[in-house]
Amino acid sequence: MGELGQWAVAGCRRSGWCPLSGGADETIDDDAAARFSADYAGRPERPLAVVIAAYNEQDGIEAVLGGIPDQVLGLGAEAIVVVDGATDGTAEAARRAGVMVCDVPVNRGQGAALRLGYRLARQRGAGYIATLDADGQYDPRELAAVVAPLLDGRADMVTGSRRLGASHTTDRTRAAGVVVFGALITVLTRTRITDPANGLRAMRAEVTETVRLEQPQYQASELLVGAILGGYRVIEVPVTMHPRSAGTTKKGGNLLYGLRFCRVVVGTWWRDRQRPGLRVGSAKITSS
Repeated sequence: MGELGQWAVAGCRRSGWCPLSGGADETIDDDAAARFSADYAGRPERPLAVVIAAYNEQDGIEAVLGGIPDQVLGLGAEAIVVVDGATDGTAEAARRAGVMVCDVPVNRGQGAALRLGYRLARQRGAGYIATLDADGQYDPRELAAVVAPLLDGRADMVTGSRRLGASHTTDRTRAAGVVVFGALITVLTRTRITDPANGLRAMRAEVTETVRLEQPQYQASELLVGAILGGYRVIEVPVTMHPRSAGTTKKGGNLLYGLRFCRVVVGTWWRDRQRPGLRVGSAKITSS
């Protein structure tokens, strides 16, 4: 892709509004996946992949990666960091931690980076995929909490909930938004959701392949709503949310964030509500 094309895609991604731009994004993903496969061809595969999207998180990401255990409930675990067009030393910091890194030259958004990370995890044969944020807001030691219901056969996707657990952040507007959008998703999907934007989650790899993922930025709600409407068993478990360890949010101000998040929730519900084989309400909430 030429420089002009990269600039246009990057600008679109930062806006958080446009859909993925077909051929351009496919080319970026295909090139990145090919490089990643070549770079780590000799690395042993693990059944659990922990995917992290990172954009300008050089100061905090090493601590996050250092906390990821080699095994989670008996599953061998590996971290895959997708660096989303960072302009700092995020990729170098992640490599120092000894994990696999896919360094994408174009900043497209967390949703696009996670979607690519899911693809890389499946490409390596992972049966389970978990996610963490690169900013230290979620504790890698709590990965077991979101993985356990998958291994027990109680769920296909497990998402953490700060409202069932604890939150040590101080942004009251964001906290109110969690309540409001959790209620909105609950009404739309007839499935009780308390935390629609939690970055700590785990799922069977199949979920990431069959749920339609198009959002360049706000992919957590698209994945959650799409999985519920697709008939997957989705549950929440208590987790703890901490303040950022370093850096600043990349999601924009609260008002703009809320408007875009709402657009994704409603848009995904409208898009997926009448898919063939839909089993609305089949997913159930637990606090285990």
